[in-house]
Amino acid sequence: MNNHDIQAAWKYHDGTKHSYWSIRNDPHFLDWANRPQPFKIYPKLERLPLPRDVSQTGVAALSAISDALSSSRVDSVPDLQDLARILYFSAGITKQRRSPGGEIYFRAAACTGALYEIELYIVTADLAGLDAGVYHFNPADVSLRLLRKGDFRGNLAQATALEPEVVGAPVTIICTGTYWRNAWKYQARTYRHFGWDNGTLLANMLAVSAASGLPAKIVLGFVDADVNRVLDLDTRHEVSLCLVPIGHRSDSPPPRPVKLMHSAWKRSPSRSARSNILPCLRCTMRLRSRPYRK
Repeated sequence: MNNHDIQAAWKYHDGTKHSYWSIRNDPHFLDWANRPQPFKIYPKLERLPLPRDVSQTGVAALSAISDALSSSRVDSVPDLQDLARILYFSAGITKQRRSPGGEIYFRAAACTGALYEIELYIVTADLAGLDAGVYHFNPADVSLRLLRKGDFRGNLAQATALEPEVVGAPVTIICTGTYWRNAWKYQARTYRHFGWDNGTLLANMLAVSAASGLPAKIVLGFVDADVNRVLDLDTRHEVSLCLVPIGHRSDSPPPRPVKLMHSAWKRSPSRSARSNILPCLRCTMRLRSRPYRK
C-alpha cells in the first residue's frame, strides 16, 4: 500500500461516520471490568522527578497563541523547568474526581471521554539538569523514565528528511496515540479521535512554548517506522503521531543516526487484559505503520 492509495482511508472514514441509525443501533457498552489503565507505566525503570512548582510565564493566553517565534536565528535552549512547564500544561493532571467507574484524572488538555490516549516522549541533547536521552513522560507522578541513554536527535533528523527545525532543536517532543485506551469506549472511531485529542494537547504545547520564549513547530512528515523504533513502540497498540521540536541551538547539531536495538526494559501493559481492536481500526493501524508517509 502506497501513500497515494486512499481507498482504505475513505473506507474507514465512511465506515465510522455517525448517523441516526448508527447511534441508536450500536450494541456497544462500557465494560468497566476491562477498563484500560489511564497511564503507561514502566515499572522497572527509575523515576526522574520533574519540578512540580512550575511558574506562570506572565504571558496572556491570546498573546501566546498569536505570537509567532522564529526558530532559525536566535538560540533558545529550554532547561528542565521549561520542559516541566510545557509537559505539565500539555498533559499534566489538573484535578481528580471519583466516579462510579473509578478515579478520573483530568488533564490540562481536553480529550474525548476523559480517556487521554495521547502519550508524550522527549528526545533530547544534554540540557541543564537533564542528560541526553529518550524519555517517557508520566503525568501520574510528574516524572520522566529514561528509555535510551544518549543523543538520538540524529535519528529524528534522518526520519524527517533533515527538517530544519528538527535539526536545530535541542529537544523534540513526540506525541503518540494508544489505540485501546480510547477504543474501549469509542471503538473504531479512535483514529478520528487521535487527531482531535492530539490537537487540543498541541494547542497548549505551542502556547506554553511561545509564552516561555521557545520556538516550536508541529512536524507531520516523517518516516513512521523510524520514529516508532526510536521509542521502541509496540505498533500493534501505539504509534507516533507528530513531532514537536522545541527551541533552537546553532552550536549543537544532531549527531549521526545511531543503529537502534530493542530496549532492555519491559513494556508495561498500558491496556486492560482484553484489548478488542476492531477490524476496521486494525486497517488504520496498518496505514499508520507503513514505512513512508508524505
